[in-house]
Amino acid sequence: MQTVTQALELLKRQSELEAAMRQRGGARVTEEQELYVVRRRLNEFPEASQAVIEAAHALRRPVTDVTADEVERWATSRAVR
Repeated sequence: MQTVTQALELLKRQSELEAAMRQRGGARVTEEQELYVVRRRLNEFPEASQAVIEAAHALRRPVTDVTADEVERWATSRAVR
């Protein structure tokens, strides 16, 4: 559960940074650098990140609106099948 929580936090932060960079005024160097760090850290949790993305898709909600508990429930229900 901890890796799912970490992956979810990183995916949410990635989304925030990408949205900030698309806003008027362009990307700030610090945001861009943080985005690279976040993406690198996400590579540490490939299965958890994929589970979060798949759960969000299955629940038809953005990654930013999904909770770790929902991802766990979705993954458990999928494994039971």
